[in-house]
Formats: sequence, C-alpha cells, structure tokens
Amino acid sequence: MTEINDAFSTRYAQARVKFLESTAAVGMALRSFAHPLKGRDGEDLAMDVALDGPPDAQNLLIVSSACHGVEGYCGSGVQTFAARDAEWLAKSRTAGVAVLYIHALNPHGFSHLRRTTHENVDLNRNFQCFDQPLPANAAYADLHALLLPQEWPPTPDNQAAIAAYIQANGVGRFQTAVSQGQYAFSGGMFFGGTEPTWSNRTLRQVLKTYGARAQRIAWMDLHTGLGPSGVGERIFACQDEPQALERARAWWDGNGSTPVTSFYDGSSNSALLTGLMWGALYEECPQAEYTGIALEYGTLPILDMIAALRADHWLHLHPEAPPALRASIQGQMMAAFYVDTEAWRAQVIVQARQALFQAVDGLCSAP
Repeated sequence: MTEINDAFSTRYAQARVKFLESTAAVGMALRSFAHPLKGRDGEDLAMDVALDGPPDAQNLLIVSSACHGVEGYCGSGVQTFAARDAEWLAKSRTAGVAVLYIHALNPHGFSHLRRTTHENVDLNRNFQCFDQPLPANAAYADLHALLLPQEWPPTPDNQAAIAAYIQANGVGRFQTAVSQGQYAFSGGMFFGGTEPTWSNRTLRQVLKTYGARAQRIAWMDLHTGLGPSGVGERIFACQDEPQALERARAWWDGNGSTPVTSFYDGSSNSALLTGLMWGALYEECPQAEYTGIALEYGTLPILDMIAALRADHWLHLHPEAPPALRASIQGQMMAAFYVDTEAWRAQVIVQARQALFQAVDGLCSAP
C-alpha cells in the first residue's frame, strides 16, 4: 500500500512533480505545454506529456488525466504509479506499444479544485464545430435559475423545487438535463463554450504531434464521479460504430466481470453527452484505427456529486463569498471526486493496471 499511496497527491504541484520525476527516471521523453495562468498556490501550470516508446510506433496507447480538472487527483495517481511499475513498463515495451501519458489535460481546474477550465468550460463538451449551430438544451434552461440561486446554501424553497423536479421527472432525466452539455449560459453548469478552449487547442497539438504515424490508437481517459464508490466503469468512448464497440468489449470486458458500457444504448451511468473530447482524435489522426474508453471511478451518489458541482459554480459566480464558505465548497468538491482512503486508491490501481494490460494485448491482437 505504501507504493500505491505515494503515487497519489492532494495538491496539483505535488502531483506534477511526482509525475515528471517518475517518468524521467525511467527514460521517457518529456514535453510541457505551459498554461497561461497560475495555480491556486501561485504555481506554474502545464499540460505535461511523457512518451514511453518509439515516436514512430504503429501501436499507440494514450493514458490521460484531468480532463475534468479536480478528477486529476485520481488520474495522476494512476499515471505516476504506472511509470513506477516495472512489470507494466516491461509489458508495453516488450510488445512494442508506445504509451503516451498526458498529465493534466485541464491543469487549471486540477489546481483550483474545479471540474471546468479557466474559461468555466467543461472540456468534455467543448469539441464542437463552433461555426455551426450549437446543440440546444431546453431542459437545462428550465433548471438553470434553480441550480444556481442567489443564495448559498440553497433555501428550503429552492431545495423543495429541485426535489419536486426530480420527483416528477426522475433522477436520470435530471442528470441528463444538467450534465449533457449546454451552450447558452456561460456561467452555468456543464457549459461547452463558444470557441475551443486552451486545453482543446493544446490537446489537438499533442495528438497531431504524437499520433500522426500510428496505425492503431487506444485511449484510456481517466475520470471520477459516476457510479458505486471505487468501481471503475469502462465507458465506450468512440463514435457509435458497431466495430469499434466490438473491439472495445473484446479488449476490456474483463471476462464479463467489468463490462464495457455505452451511453448510446443506455447501459452506462453516464448520460448521452455532446462535444466529447475523443472526437478530436478522428480529426487529428484520421489514418489510425481508434478504440477508446473512459475509465470512470465512482465516488459519491449522483445527487451528492451534482450538489457539489452546484456549489462550485455558485462560488465561481460569487467571488465575494466569505473564506469559510469557499473552503467548505472546495472541500466538498474534493470529496466528490477523490475518495481519500487506502481502500479506494487500491481499487483504482488494481482496475487501472488490468485495463492497461488489456489495452496492450488488444492493440497487439489487431490485424
């Protein structure tokens, strides 16, 4: 457990140092893309990239963290542990699979304990064609004022109105309305933006640089929040293509114990979303056959997670909030996306290692 615990961090700067030192120690090629702003402790922020393997490898595995900022405390731990895992390094290197670790897709949210980027954008709703009409989310528009009231904590009347909506429509419909993505309220929840964010543009540069020569690409994007605590749901993260889903399930189903789910068929804890990040891979690496999953580790029940996000967005809209309330909300956010126990961290690492090994076997089994 000491090795597992030591791979994880509770401050962004600490996580970044552990990742950079661990990857450099085993000879990975490093490159950093500096973020224009500073972290909550005044530290430098960056999207850091480590490549383990030849740059012209035919098979490439991408392992990314912190698409949703604060979720990086989990994902960074997985990446740092992998860099220190001799058995895993031998596995990928012997198989000739290059592994690209993208640390902190959204470093600003990672450091500031927010799910969004510094533009208040959900990165995983930001990959849209912004010269075309953006998706409408009328259900979110109906809820926006209730979700982010003038007062915090919410009044009893506000809580009753939210409860009445859930009673009338169900938790699933509430989750979908709130989380699928919206493009009309820039200060609102799950806002997809009106143009590509810094993280969007930088990720595209990374994909073009490191993926242009690969013929087969697998991508494991590490997330937290949805589902039972400690359970790593493997969510299909490709276009709605039967062949890609068949590959993902052949690679990652874990002998039936960890099925690959899909929001296309309603089997996932995730709602059907818009503007998803992995869409960029089809555009930046069109030569490659792509197979991917989001590995989503459960933390709290869905309504508790949404409550934390409501508080965080309220705080973003009210920078004048007293320090004690700010600290309370930030602590609530951390608890919603990172379970600070040995048991949870162990579950995270065990499931991630299995999925990593399976990804290499899958890439090598491709014709």
